[in-house]
Amino acid sequence: MDIYKLIGKFYEQADCEKTVIGKSLLGRKLYAVKIGDGSPVGLVHYAIHGREYITAKLAVTHFQTGLYKGSCWLIPLMNPDGALLSEVGLSSIKRERLQKLLLQLNGGDRDFSLWKANARGVDLNVNFDAHWGTGVKNAFEAGSENYIGKKPFSEPETLALKRFTEKIKPDYTVSYHTKGEEIYWYFYQSMRTCLRDKKLATALSKSTGYPLAYAKGSVGGYKDWCIKALQIPSFTVEAGSDEFVHPLGKTGLKNIVKHNRFALYDLSKEYE
Repeated sequence: MDIYKLIGKFYEQADCEKTVIGKSLLGRKLYAVKIGDGSPVGLVHYAIHGREYITAKLAVTHFQTGLYKGSCWLIPLMNPDGALLSEVGLSSIKRERLQKLLLQLNGGDRDFSLWKANARGVDLNVNFDAHWGTGVKNAFEAGSENYIGKKPFSEPETLALKRFTEKIKPDYTVSYHTKGEEIYWYFYQSMRTCLRDKKLATALSKSTGYPLAYAKGSVGGYKDWCIKALQIPSFTVEAGSDEFVHPLGKTGLKNIVKHNRFALYDLSKEYE
């Protein structure tokens, strides 16, 4: 069962408040499920990069583990088109014309296992309005990674996440990526908000065993937009050891779950 079908089945069986926040470029549903109740309210998304689809399975673990306090919306698969390109390949694309375009964007290589972008060759995690287009690794043409898109929120996936975030008004957000075992939490906050955010980041660090880090020159991500536009604590967790290769498989997932099973539980506890 591919990752999109697996998350769809999980969504159908989940006994909780749930919704579809939008659809991907190719019309695949972006599922969201809610755990807990009340405040603080969190929002956690997974697999915004295609090749990092293994993190969608961590969302299931987090759903089963629950929170110490408050509630949290989980979006297990933010980039279903890219995830299926990485996991399944070009056969996940039904339109022959789009297949040819994507093959061209991938340098003629039929191996899409390292594909990060969506089905238009936009890297969704550099498509947010936070110093957009000024990152050191930003690309300005479509491809497998780093392309910023025509404008902020040009993609249906990022626009859906923006609108859902604004709708639920979370107190904090977490973005799950692979790999490197680091936590990014800083994006030009004021001193006052730095102190607030670092306290929460330290709780995440203690729970996961991952050190805090600063991604110099990285901009345009969801975390960055949440901090800049909404002024809320927001974290990017790079889960999984560098000893694993993309895309991470079962062994990598076991390692990720070991370190992150109680991450959201412990983060919510910090709000006492």
